[in-house]
Amino acid sequence: MRALQVTRLSEDLGGVELRDIPQPAPGPGKVLIAVRAASVNYPDLLMARGEYQMKPDLPFTLGGDLAGEVVAVGEGVTRVAPGDLVTAIGIGAFCDCALMPEATVDPWPEQLAAPQAAAFGAAYLTAYVALVERGRMQPGDWVLVHGASGGMGLAAVDLAKALGARVIATSTSDEKLDEIRRLYAPDQVINIRSGFRDKVLEITGGKGADVIFDPVNGDVFDESVRCVAFDGRLLVVGFTGNRITSIKTNLTLIKAFSVVGVRAGEYFRRFLDRRPRATSALQELVRDGRICPHVCREFPIEDWKSAFGLVAGRQALGKVVLTL
Repeated sequence: MRALQVTRLSEDLGGVELRDIPQPAPGPGKVLIAVRAASVNYPDLLMARGEYQMKPDLPFTLGGDLAGEVVAVGEGVTRVAPGDLVTAIGIGAFCDCALMPEATVDPWPEQLAAPQAAAFGAAYLTAYVALVERGRMQPGDWVLVHGASGGMGLAAVDLAKALGARVIATSTSDEKLDEIRRLYAPDQVINIRSGFRDKVLEITGGKGADVIFDPVNGDVFDESVRCVAFDGRLLVVGFTGNRITSIKTNLTLIKAFSVVGVRAGEYFRRFLDRRPRATSALQELVRDGRICPHVCREFPIEDWKSAFGLVAGRQALGKVVLTL
């Protein structure tokens, strides 16, 4: 079968290649899925470069987010059976048949086409963990979403709006902000090229944002500290910006706000009982038509370089998906 694998770590992704490898067989607790679509996430690029916190042994298959049909199940698997349409999250999605742990396999929401279903899992589960589980977001809260044009950011805008928050979406592109406004109707948008602190304070009546979703870090984090509300939650979701920053703890004391780390995958590995609740809540929102992932481009897996280029160049709005 075909698999997009990393054979050596390389800054320019020169160690990534589409290879023919044997189809795996599912062992205990594993599910073999014929992949129909798989979404490209920024961590895929980091893993290919050796810059991600998770470093699989070489060679390994990239991809962590898919939609497909169950082909076979291993011993002890009870939640799914061959023929079921599912989504799944785990390393090794960019291939014809992916092997995934049963715990990360969920029903494919019938309202979503394959590319949308592939774009749903990781982005929306991360947004849910960030906003609901870690951010304690409430209806009426002001939620500032940085990197709103990316897959996770756009999911956060969509989910926050669906749950009754007042959303401020940020980007460095007026064109992308116009599209975000069309897709998900945030309450306000801000082009942050010339800063955002004063605009956030003005929008919120001087209060600041109750919850800040930050997948960027660096300069964006530093300025977010200046416009977070008293008792607010500043969510550290990623590091796509210019540097990893630090904070003076006296600022957290003065405004009594929390800096909260968000790592959804590890969160659910440690708290297994919480994943079904999150998945159920998200799937109900999909069924009710209140949330829907946005896929901006689809590419056949043979054209993976174009897909990766869009993500690396931050040209995409929402998700880029590989089809098989």
